[in-house]
Amino acid sequence: MLNIYQSLFFLFHKKVSNVYNKRNDGRTVYVELKNKHNTMNSSSSQKTFMRMQNQLLKDPSCLCYLVEVIASKSQNTKWNVSLDSESTSDERIRRVSIDKFYEEITGDKTAFKKICDVLPEMIEEIVKENNEFTLGKDIVLLQLYQKNPDILKSLYLLAISTYEGFKI
Repeated sequence: MLNIYQSLFFLFHKKVSNVYNKRNDGRTVYVELKNKHNTMNSSSSQKTFMRMQNQLLKDPSCLCYLVEVIASKSQNTKWNVSLDSESTSDERIRRVSIDKFYEEITGDKTAFKKICDVLPEMIEEIVKENNEFTLGKDIVLLQLYQKNPDILKSLYLLAISTYEGFKI
């Protein structure tokens, strides 16, 4: 039995044909996915960064991404972290917004926008076909509604206005 995320992935693949890994340079990308840019305190940031450093020791050719779905801005930058009061970074450890992540894995600058365009109909289709899927309480969604009752405008106001394909 597929869960809702697996169902979404398969439906994405059907409706947005280029949302799959086009990275053919042989490098593995390890991802820590966060819903929102402010969901980690400094301690968890340091721990995540150190896990990524450890992964680089095991696989020096890999890349490690901290991917933020709701980032403060569109970005793909070297992630700088303070460890023992000293700034630390590595070009292979990146802080990436979701639009830049999809651009990286698909080669399409507007891949995330394309996904957002088909997401409402996909969720409706999946929920119709699978009665066991229900929408639960979502803190991020509640915070977005508090910012603006129009959910799309709220997302836009937060950061998406800086993402590829969303500029007016």
